[in-house]
Amino acid sequence: MSKNRTVNREKSISQTGKTVNVARILEEEIRNLLERMTLEEKVSLSSGADRWHTVSVERLGVPAITMMDGPNAVRVAIDVEDKTSACFPVGICMGATWNPELIHRVGEALAEEAKHRGCDILLGPNVNIVRSPLNGRNFETYSEDPYLTSRIAVAFINGIQSQNVGASIKHYVCNNSEFERFTISSEVRERALREIYLPAFKAAVEEADPWTVMAAYNKINGTYATEQRYLLSDILKGEWGYKGFVVSDWGAVHSTIPAAKAGTDLEMPGPAKFFGKQLMKAVKEGKVSESVIDDKVRRILRIVFKSGAFEERKVASDKPLNKPEHQRLAREVASEGIVLLKNDRGILPIQEKNVRSIAVIGPNADEARIQGGGSANVNPYYAVSPLEGIRSLTRENELSIEIFYEQGCRLSDLLDVIDSRNLIPSEDEDQHGLTAEYFNNLDLSGEPFEKKHIDTLRLTSPYLDPKENKEAYSCRLMGRFAPPKTGTYRFSLVSLGLSRILCNNELIVDNWTKQIPSNRFGGLLSGERVGEIDMVAGETYDIEIDFCKTFRYAVLRVGCEIPIDGDPIDAAVRAATEADVAVVFVGLSADFESEGFDRPDMNLPNAQIELIGKVSSANKNTVVVLNTGAPVMMEGWIDKVSAVVQAWYPGQECGNAIADILFGNVNPSGKLPETFPRRLEDNPACINYPGENGIVYYGEGIFVGYRYYDKKKIEPLFPFGHGLSYTTFDYSNLKLSSTEIRKDEKLHLTVDVNNTGAEEGKEVVQLYVQDIESSLARPEKELKGFKKIKLKPGEAKTVNFTLDRKHLSFYDPSKRQWNTEPGEFKVLIGSSSHEIRLEGSFSLITD
Repeated sequence: MSKNRTVNREKSISQTGKTVNVARILEEEIRNLLERMTLEEKVSLSSGADRWHTVSVERLGVPAITMMDGPNAVRVAIDVEDKTSACFPVGICMGATWNPELIHRVGEALAEEAKHRGCDILLGPNVNIVRSPLNGRNFETYSEDPYLTSRIAVAFINGIQSQNVGASIKHYVCNNSEFERFTISSEVRERALREIYLPAFKAAVEEADPWTVMAAYNKINGTYATEQRYLLSDILKGEWGYKGFVVSDWGAVHSTIPAAKAGTDLEMPGPAKFFGKQLMKAVKEGKVSESVIDDKVRRILRIVFKSGAFEERKVASDKPLNKPEHQRLAREVASEGIVLLKNDRGILPIQEKNVRSIAVIGPNADEARIQGGGSANVNPYYAVSPLEGIRSLTRENELSIEIFYEQGCRLSDLLDVIDSRNLIPSEDEDQHGLTAEYFNNLDLSGEPFEKKHIDTLRLTSPYLDPKENKEAYSCRLMGRFAPPKTGTYRFSLVSLGLSRILCNNELIVDNWTKQIPSNRFGGLLSGERVGEIDMVAGETYDIEIDFCKTFRYAVLRVGCEIPIDGDPIDAAVRAATEADVAVVFVGLSADFESEGFDRPDMNLPNAQIELIGKVSSANKNTVVVLNTGAPVMMEGWIDKVSAVVQAWYPGQECGNAIADILFGNVNPSGKLPETFPRRLEDNPACINYPGENGIVYYGEGIFVGYRYYDKKKIEPLFPFGHGLSYTTFDYSNLKLSSTEIRKDEKLHLTVDVNNTGAEEGKEVVQLYVQDIESSLARPEKELKGFKKIKLKPGEAKTVNFTLDRKHLSFYDPSKRQWNTEPGEFKVLIGSSSHEIRLEGSFSLITD
């Protein structure tokens, strides 16, 4: 029915040769379909069928559509044999590229991945503003600045949706921490909402039209986001004219009538908890009008039509896509997002003429820290470690550089995740990992109903779950462990659910009968339980890991500490002493930065600080590479090292991209999308974060990030927009089209930028605006434009900017409107918020 109607509509358009309002025809189809639906069918569409699918209406041929997690990858959540994905750099690394055109290409690639897995809507991007460095999900987001966030988000969404896959922009709104994330109330004033936290959503709606907007878990000013009529109906659907549907974050609906009337259209996951039968009852009792339901159904059907599901369902493939062009793109994005923070004496790039040996040191050297934790965490096709990337680059470039490697210390107080290369599954000796057997009970009894291969021992739903019976099961992971050294091995477990480890049928770790409490994932995750066993290299040991799912979400993390001879830091110091350059890979991981919990502080683990100190004392040419999703404290060691590279979590091409930067194959061009403070106390949210008694006050108002540091005259460690290059750029010849403009006129600016160095490079030219005098307090400067340009040595380009009324306005809460006041303004052109190269001024005059 629908397929023929669509074909006929397309034919009529081509035959008449006239411009036909396709949107109007679509709305007519939706109206006709809506008229044929029963009330029960209409209400059924307002909640999910299961965790990832909407409800279908078979009688009328209305198909279900599929949603999957994915700010930087497609988190395969459906029943296919292979659940691997292309893992691109995390959101904060994308933001650090300051390159919307590049991020548009990422969106296109992710859409290809999504279609390959049968996904209609990708649950991303995450555009929540970076308010505090402690937020556990900062790595998912783009920036502390609403303008930069807007530009990257619009590009990302347009990239995805250009391939007929939908985006779900999230989390609407003020979901800026993980502390008490399901219930906390973000107390934020109207001006801060309008100027800081809403602009990225507004820009996305107006310029990219995301298929869905995801309502957050938290409350805003005392009311749950899913019950916020003002935000959902008045602003989003009213002021901005949004036509898509509002989906709840998973489990974020807390009521029937308030949520339904406020503007939440789809309760997820299904089956319904508050909508469904309860919503049906509310309609029949006259507490929710049928017109409210009709509006929800129109919005959902509109997206079902957009998805193409009426014409052709996306069929999920069992096989990985893993396209070479996606691999190259992942590497390009990672290298463009890496930020060179410090480079004394030009120690970088590493060149063969100056360097004959490198000591590669640290807990993040032989381990690819590619992503944070939580729903953004995926099972990648592959992950290249920095050590692997360095070795590969020196080998491919035929460099005569000797490489020493020492771990130096563990990353954290948790044991490292067991290396699957030391595991042999019971089913196939040619593979690494374990064989998992699944049971339709909670005690591993009877015959398994499913078997599959597990190749990583850091597992969450859906990767741990079987195809069937995902809600209540037990599983047994079996195989053999091949110890690489003789000595005492320590194994550990952290889980959401019951778990234990047996080796040669001996219980080694018991996390089943009693668990240690922790503060991770809202207190749901167990603390780490550790056991020991002596092993001999060359032998193999039967290993069994049992797990029982006791919650709707599953987590299993298996750790293993290989015996170390002597003091590992001493070994690292010896390697550093013998090398020309020491590169220390430190930072954090998904154990520190994740959905579900915030960081307690900005510190690196103490062992890493000690490692940096001792290595830098042994070798003056020490380079520190940081894998983190947010700033860490560097006071105490940064003055002792020659260079610092902020690598973020750079996705599956981690090691290759870092090696490209270290050796100069790629000239660094990343710029900080957030301010790096010297200490936590300098952060504007410090006093009010993370909140207490169920409330977190946004006391800094509009003075978020660099706006605050400028206003308070606080010198950050590294300012917003900062990032060094291996070449130099000169700015000159700033020209304004006029010294006076009216409110309805535009101001055009040009500036010349010249590469005055010896290397080809990219520069991000940043435009800030300052209001000299205002009736309300305003920041010293605000980012209102940027352009990333590529220049050969000696080449110059003219960069163009345009400013209009919206770039000069502020929100006046007393008038409940945007206000543009006449007066003098400055334009500031720079390479960061502190490195202002050129200034100009103009006046806004009244008519």
